[in-house]
Amino acid sequence: MKKTFFLLAILSLLISNLSAQQKLTADAGKTKLEWLGEKVTGKHDGAISLQSGWLSWNENKIQSGEFIIDMTSITSFENMDKLVGHLKSDDFFGVEKYPTAKLVITESAAFDKGTATVKGNLTIKGVTNPVEFKAAFQKKDEGSWFFANIVIDRTKYNVRYGSGSFFDNLGDKTIYDEFKLKVSLLVK
Repeated sequence: MKKTFFLLAILSLLISNLSAQQKLTADAGKTKLEWLGEKVTGKHDGAISLQSGWLSWNENKIQSGEFIIDMTSITSFENMDKLVGHLKSDDFFGVEKYPTAKLVITESAAFDKGTATVKGNLTIKGVTNPVEFKAAFQKKDEGSWFFANIVIDRTKYNVRYGSGSFFDNLGDKTIYDEFKLKVSLLVK
């Protein structure tokens, strides 16, 4: 009798934990990914599309997640076709060979007052490195929104064109190693 009661109690706990965990799917159409790259003489910015994604949410934390970014969708807010073509080339992201990038969320702290630290692994051009960033969370009628500003050192992903860390005498043609990705993610 005690054994049966114990097994039922454990089964009940497992079921309640499973039901509390939610798998939320990204709304790729409403999600926005905006990039900013800076150089000695200025900056360029634009957008890139989320292809697909999901996250697992439980106890006010992101338990896991995976997001596929369509690297072929890179655009420039300045409508500079030459810049976009260069970003898609092997000098930068080599989108013909690497048409997608991937962010795998491995964990987050509990969201306190709407913010938390999120950890994961980012893959660009077949190279994977750990990333960590602050994220904000807001529940709205259309779903849950997550906002983040992720700073990425492009040289860690073999994107070294114009980098003062790898090339001498670039002068005002130097492009800074870090670029920023502003994320507005809607999941349902």
